[in-house]
Amino acid sequence: MNRFLPGLCALLVCFFVTNNSFAQDSSAVNFSYNYQRLNDSTIVYDISAKIKPGVQLFALQHSPDDALYSTVHFDSSVDNKLRDSISHDGKLQSATDPSLNRKVQFFTDSVTWKQKVAASLADSFLLKGTVSYMYKKGNDYLPGESSFKTFVLPTDKNGHNDKAELKAAPDQGSVATRSLTWIFFTAFGGGLLALITPCVYSMIPVTVSFFTKRSKNKSEGIKNAFYYSASIVSIFTLLGFLITVIFGPTALNNLATNWIANLIFFAIFLLFGISFLGAFEITLPSSLANRADSKASTGSFVGIFFMALTLVIVSFSCTGPIIGNLLVIAARGSYWGPLVGMFAFSLALALPFALFAFFPGKLNVLGNAGGWLNAVKVTLGFLELALALKFLSNADLSKGWRILDREVFISLWVVIFALLGFYLLGKIKFSHDDELPKNDFDVPYVSIPRLFFAIVSFAFVVYMVPGLWGAPLKSISAFLPPMGTQDFNTTAVVQNVHSTESDSSNATLPTPVKYYDRMKMYEPEVVTKYGMTTYFDYNEALNIARKFHRPLMLDFTGINCVNCRKMEGEVWSDPQVMKRLKNNFVIVSLYVDVNNVDLQPSDQYFSKALNQKVTTLGAKNADLQVTKYNANTQPYYFFLDANENRLEPEGYGYDSDVDKFKNMLDDVVAKYKAEENTVTVNK
Repeated sequence: MNRFLPGLCALLVCFFVTNNSFAQDSSAVNFSYNYQRLNDSTIVYDISAKIKPGVQLFALQHSPDDALYSTVHFDSSVDNKLRDSISHDGKLQSATDPSLNRKVQFFTDSVTWKQKVAASLADSFLLKGTVSYMYKKGNDYLPGESSFKTFVLPTDKNGHNDKAELKAAPDQGSVATRSLTWIFFTAFGGGLLALITPCVYSMIPVTVSFFTKRSKNKSEGIKNAFYYSASIVSIFTLLGFLITVIFGPTALNNLATNWIANLIFFAIFLLFGISFLGAFEITLPSSLANRADSKASTGSFVGIFFMALTLVIVSFSCTGPIIGNLLVIAARGSYWGPLVGMFAFSLALALPFALFAFFPGKLNVLGNAGGWLNAVKVTLGFLELALALKFLSNADLSKGWRILDREVFISLWVVIFALLGFYLLGKIKFSHDDELPKNDFDVPYVSIPRLFFAIVSFAFVVYMVPGLWGAPLKSISAFLPPMGTQDFNTTAVVQNVHSTESDSSNATLPTPVKYYDRMKMYEPEVVTKYGMTTYFDYNEALNIARKFHRPLMLDFTGINCVNCRKMEGEVWSDPQVMKRLKNNFVIVSLYVDVNNVDLQPSDQYFSKALNQKVTTLGAKNADLQVTKYNANTQPYYFFLDANENRLEPEGYGYDSDVDKFKNMLDDVVAKYKAEENTVTVNK
């Protein structure tokens, strides 16, 4: 953290002294990238900057006292290849900056930064990274970023190769190279998308019930809505940004998947659910209530702030994949993009909730709501009980307790939604319920809306019942425990036998050995149903891939990853995709949130990226994803050849487009075969 402070302070100073700090001139500094072979074992990577007249490009940091400087960040996958420190070829100037009254070093014409990289004649790999630079134009101090990626190809001793050399070019698809305006609107769209994720959507009934009691008139509703949305924005932006910078890019995801945190979420939802059913009212103690009455505004804000904090924490397990790229950039030293992105994301997330906070105030103004409002409250109570089980399941899966296996989970949901259906038909009543309205013949009747909601509830129950015998239940599979936890499964046995008979190619892959006994229960439904073979240890899978001459597919996933289950259920299960996965790849499922599988003492180590000692399989996989692949979202797929080089440089994140995924698999296989043919010819 200490190495970030001088640069961060300087950036903050520049932000406040410039009149137009975001109005960057993209032509002020232009970068180009190339490499030259120095000898049979080393290349020199050149980062050349052309500087516009009147512009000062600040040099790389030479000492902790430097006030303004530029930095070059290489991807961690090539850290072991970097040799010596970066040198420069250009006229370095020094002067005392009048605004900061500090000595600064800069270039005014052009400069080439040179980095030696270990690369034998036969090596091929992707060299990528980001230049985060500061420059002065007139009286303005402005930040800038330029991303690069270059394919280092096998060459002869003269530096020639048999393929067209791929020149380095800025990675226009990287978040780091986009303008702050682009980042703002993209992150804003991501916030709107996050509203339909299960973790965020489940907070809507809690919000509605909470503000129904608080907003007694229009002005109070507007005030509460403003407090709530402002709290969401401030908490999401500052908490997410600071925790990531201090503790690393996986900190918030670890909190969302931590078994203790999930038990707390379970208790909160269970408490709300029981309260909604009418068992008790959640109120402050009388002493605190009296104090709140005397300081109404303060008390109101504290309660609303707590609700906003609950939303932020509970939602992060679903929203993390959407903002994960921003968090990784923040952890690697680029601050402005992630800060703007987190603000825009939380703003989009807060706006609809502000409307939900305001709307109950309107409901109270209507008056004479009758018993329908309590019926809504009880219905929300049943839903909260069902959602509470999801958090208990997360903790159960994380620790491997096996107290809430798939059939137990489905059974509880069947009972809950059946009881909800009977309640909506008026067959069950709670303490605060009114009598059903009566028709002209003085006979209680069920309204048409309640009848339709009851039909939906009972239909959902009927849909879930086959799941007790192993039916996939695709529409809710993201919420359910994995198929491997179900003891009684009739469909999987038949389907696996059928799969083995119709496709024997996959049977040649050996049964996984390392971690298999502990991890097989986490295998998703698509794996057990189609008889796939997946591994859980990177090195074991890599050896199998080399032996069977197949590309290795890294599946960074999570036990409690909702989007992972959706990707598997919607994309992997497609017959054409499944055929390719089974016949052409070796797949290793790298769970980043499994905390109940310990590493051997000899395999434990300290991770700089995670800022902690790696003692579990989940932490090891998370560290691998962050340090080597510059990502921390799940699902994320990378494809490697026998030499562990990437066949698809940027990998593949969450995208449920079946054709896109299928075409990408074909492209990976084609590249792998081309490389194998090249190696065979050279031999």
